[in-house]
Amino acid sequence: MKILFDQGTPVPLRRHLHPGRVDTAAEMGWSALGNGELLAAAEEAGFDLLITTDQNLRYQQNLAQRRIGVIVLMSTSWPRIHEKVLDVIAAVNGLPQGGYAEVTVYIEQEGADGKTPESPQPPN
Repeated sequence: MKILFDQGTPVPLRRHLHPGRVDTAAEMGWSALGNGELLAAAEEAGFDLLITTDQNLRYQQNLAQRRIGVIVLMSTSWPRIHEKVLDVIAAVNGLPQGGYAEVTVYIEQEGADGKTPESPQPPN
C-alpha cells in the first residue's frame, strides 16, 4: 500500500504504518498543490491512501469519484495522534479503496489536580 501524507500530517506516524510505503507531499515536490491537484497527482502516481489533517477536505472536494482513500486525523498534534496510533492503523487497514474515514484523536484533559474530569452526575 502506498500512503501519502499531506502537509500537517506528523511525519513520525510513518514508522507505525509499515509494511507500506509512506511519502510526504513535500518529498514528492507537491507542497504547492491545492487539494484537488494533490488528490489527482497522488492517484496518478499510484498512491492508495492520503492521510491528512485537513478537516475541510471532504467539504471542498468531491471524493466520491476518487480511487484514492482519505483518512483525516482530527488533530495535528503528534503527542495526541501517538496516543491513538492503534486507531490510525485500524483505519488504514480497514479502509476500502476510495473510502473516507476520520480518526478522532481527542484525549481528555487533566484538571488542575491531575485527575481527568468526571462526567456530571444526573440529579436524583
